Amino acid sequence: MRKGKITMTITIGIACFALVTVMMMQFKVVNETDITEIENMQESELKTELANWKTKYDEIDAQYEDTMQKIEEYKNDEESNNEASRLVQEELEQTNTLLGLTDVEGEGIVVTLKSGEDVAAISADDLLIIVNALKFAGAEAISINDERIVNTTDIVNILDGSFIKVNGQRILEPYVIKVIGNQSHLESAITGNGGKIDELQTLGHTATIEKDNKITITKYNGEVETKYLN
Repeated sequence: MRKGKITMTITIGIACFALVTVMMMQFKVVNETDITEIENMQESELKTELANWKTKYDEIDAQYEDTMQKIEEYKNDEESNNEASRLVQEELEQTNTLLGLTDVEGEGIVVTLKSGEDVAAISADDLLIIVNALKFAGAEAISINDERIVNTTDIVNILDGSFIKVNGQRILEPYVIKVIGNQSHLESAITGNGGKIDELQTLGHTATIEKDNKITITKYNGEVETKYLN
C-alpha cells in the first residue's frame, strides 16, 4: 500500500514536470522570437514554422496524455489491490471461523447435563451423540465446558469412564454445551422422539436446554494437525 502511494506520487510529479516544461518552452519561444523577423517572413515560411511548432506541441501533448493515462492505471491498480486484499482477508476470517480459530458470538442454545444418582454416569459417547446431532441440525459452532469442538476434536472416556477428556483436556460435571445456530432446529435435534436429551432424562440424568440470543464461544486453543495432507 505504501509502495503504491510512493509510486503514484512520483508519477504525478513527472506529469507536473511535463506540464511545466511545456509552459517554459512557450515562454522561451515568446522571449526569443524576433517580432521584426516574423514580419519579414514569407507566408510560406510562416506556415512551415507554424506546422513545426504544432508537431512539437502535439508530441508533448501526446506525452502528457500518456502520463495521465499511466496515473489513472496506477490508481486503478491500487484500488484493485485494495479490493483483492479485502476479499482475501474476508476469506481468511471465514476459514478461521470454520476451523474454530476465532471467538464467535450469536444466537443458539445452552445444554446443561449432570449425571443422576445410582445410574451410570454420562459418558463420552453420550456427549458425542449429542454433538453429532447438533452438527446435522446446522450448528455453526459448539463447545463443551468451553472446549471448542473442531473436526479433529476427540471426546473420550478415561479410566473406564471415571472422567471425560475433550481436546485432550479433562472436563468435569456439569457438562455445559454451548451451540450457535437456529434455536428451533438445534433443540428439535436432541429432544422429542428418539432425542438423546429425552433418553438421558428417562435414565435419571438432569438435562436442561436454554435459548440464548447472545452466546459466546471461544476459539480452539490447540494445534490443528493433519496426518495425510502434504
